[in-house]
Amino acid sequence: MNLVVIYIVGGLILAFVYAKTSPIMFRNALQEKEAALNKLFPEADTVERLGEWYIHDKHAEYFVARRGDTVIGYIVQSFGKGYSSYINTLIAVDTDFRVRKIDVLGHAETPGLGDEIEADSFKDQFAGKDREHLTLLKTDTSDYVQAISGATISSRAVAEDAVKNGLEFIMERVKEKGADDGAGRSS
Repeated sequence: MNLVVIYIVGGLILAFVYAKTSPIMFRNALQEKEAALNKLFPEADTVERLGEWYIHDKHAEYFVARRGDTVIGYIVQSFGKGYSSYINTLIAVDTDFRVRKIDVLGHAETPGLGDEIEADSFKDQFAGKDREHLTLLKTDTSDYVQAISGATISSRAVAEDAVKNGLEFIMERVKEKGADDGAGRSS
């Protein structure tokens, strides 16, 4: 009987803590995402959410960046299936659909190996790449994306899964809806 009481009290304490911290965690996640969006297009006056899409059964969003009334690029959230987790990324592309910059929002890849996908030396390789050049190579390259030694699966998840699929999605969506309204106003 004592154990039942302890389990019930413990459950109530956990439920109370979750109820108090959940809104704070949600608010912090939104602030982090907004900061990441602004970091990808610092010259934009506004970054507006256009809609949502699903990749690997994960909910993702896409955005348009504007300076005044001019569309200066797009941002698409995407996920890549890594070695031990789904890798949540944001991809900023210009109006010619070349990658400007990427940001890794979250993952649970192996510390010391897979988490190297967060390093600027890896992320900076994507700048200026178009769809045809988002291929992962295990050798030195400047035309394509070079894999992280010991973390090929994580590298491939970012380059060929998250970034390439995100880029293809936003290209199709903008061409389908027209560049004027920046890929449509709804999901």
